[in-house]
Amino acid sequence: MSERQTKIMKPKWMKIKLPTGKMYADVKEIIEKNKLHTICSSGKCPNVGECWGAGTATFLILGEICTRSCKFCATKTGKPLAVDYDEPMRLAESVQKMKLKHAVITSVDRDDLEDGGSQIWVDTILAVKKLNPNTTMEALIPDFDGKKELVQKIIDAAPEVISHNLETVKRLTPQTRSRAKYETSLRVIKQIADSNVRAKSGIMVGIGETETEVLELMDDLIAVGCEVITIGQYLQPTKNNIPVTEFITPELFKKYEIEGLKKGFKFVESGPLVRSSYHAEKHV
Repeated sequence: MSERQTKIMKPKWMKIKLPTGKMYADVKEIIEKNKLHTICSSGKCPNVGECWGAGTATFLILGEICTRSCKFCATKTGKPLAVDYDEPMRLAESVQKMKLKHAVITSVDRDDLEDGGSQIWVDTILAVKKLNPNTTMEALIPDFDGKKELVQKIIDAAPEVISHNLETVKRLTPQTRSRAKYETSLRVIKQIADSNVRAKSGIMVGIGETETEVLELMDDLIAVGCEVITIGQYLQPTKNNIPVTEFITPELFKKYEIEGLKKGFKFVESGPLVRSSYHAEKHV
């Protein structure tokens, strides 16, 4: 089908509830007041209402401009602003004000920095731990170009879960991810798992992958020690991003969940609106 032909209509199971409620408003106010970024907003997450309404959020550190231009992503791309060294403490204070039991932290890619932003990552994790000793944490990290010493810095900071997303099946990786490589991502996940930290990954479906390819991807993740996988429907954020090729049925998402658990994953979050940090508190 040509991209110029009729756009695929969203099925009824893709309906999203608009964000409402006092807790949602409170979380939004704290994030804006402390000049923080969230992937909930920049990534146009369909679960923002549910998550913020429950008093949780996925924080985006190191700015909101990414040095990469992946074809699926809504995050701004270009030349990032200077590193904000006060951000770790502001984020830690926000987690405290929000009284989070579990916090998810992610970042844009910062290929412009010699250390890929890894030191800010460490500073942020340690600041959150210092002010919030009872808050568990997930770090959803970039690949750091597969540099083991940079990944190890995050491991040594000791978040309870470290996640790195494969995003899509091996065949579609070159035309979907601008710089990241499938094999590099698997090596990063293996390093995490080998360090006795819970390793997690996520993918999106509906961009042309086959069912067989998804199952093969699961095998690849299990082989490197990954324990948690999230599978969600890709939604085209702008006209400049790759189009949706199909909307995966709830029945197939359920099949992926069943097959993933059979293969050995401890947790499989699989559904049309599932995103990387969906139900993240369960994965600790």
